[in-house]
Amino acid sequence: MTSKQVLISGGTSGIGRAIALAFAAQGDQVVATGVAEAEVQGAGKEPLIRNVLLDVRSSEQIAELIATLPRLDVLVNCAGIIRRGGTEHDPDVFADVLDVNLTGTMRLCTAAHPLLKESGGCVLNTASMLSFFGSGVAPAYSASKGGIAQLTKSLAIAWAADGIRVNAIAPGWIETPLTEPLTSDPARRQAIIDRTPLTRWGRPEDVAGAALFLCSPAASFITGAILPVDGGYSVA
Repeated sequence: MTSKQVLISGGTSGIGRAIALAFAAQGDQVVATGVAEAEVQGAGKEPLIRNVLLDVRSSEQIAELIATLPRLDVLVNCAGIIRRGGTEHDPDVFADVLDVNLTGTMRLCTAAHPLLKESGGCVLNTASMLSFFGSGVAPAYSASKGGIAQLTKSLAIAWAADGIRVNAIAPGWIETPLTEPLTSDPARRQAIIDRTPLTRWGRPEDVAGAALFLCSPAASFITGAILPVDGGYSVA
């Protein structure tokens, strides 16, 4: 197989970083984005990964980045935020979360479409268990991830004629900086383990394996799929 050119938003930390490292490990060239300079600098240096700043709320920044890419085979949308403490019930906070998680994904997909059409590439979005369940404390995050599931299906239909596959991963409870408030609380951590048939929290590497599969020739007849990577949480 020839080396692929991969763009990963949110690729400097957490699940996005694990996916970036997994693509690089198989010889692919990766551009990984982060929203803060400290995040980009703290991601570490890998020979096949270029870490860059990008705010997915900015169409201008996205256009500038896409213009630097001579080719694009895979777009992975991992950039995302959650606001805790019940603040997502505030309409302004709600709008900001959707702007990053859902509209930011659409901005990148739209900007990358010409390059993906040229290469016959694919898109991998990041959904969530909350694409399927509601959350009384995170309505914006839940709404954004439900939207990601429907956006994935819609673009899969719209772009099939262009030879572009569009799928999503739906991580369960994965140990990342985003879930640190839960993993650091022994009672909440254990409650999730007790609900999960595989009796453990997931690791970012668990999600990376699914990402590689959906972006590989082995998944050439798969589009519009939302793949749970959750240790069985969603079926328990």
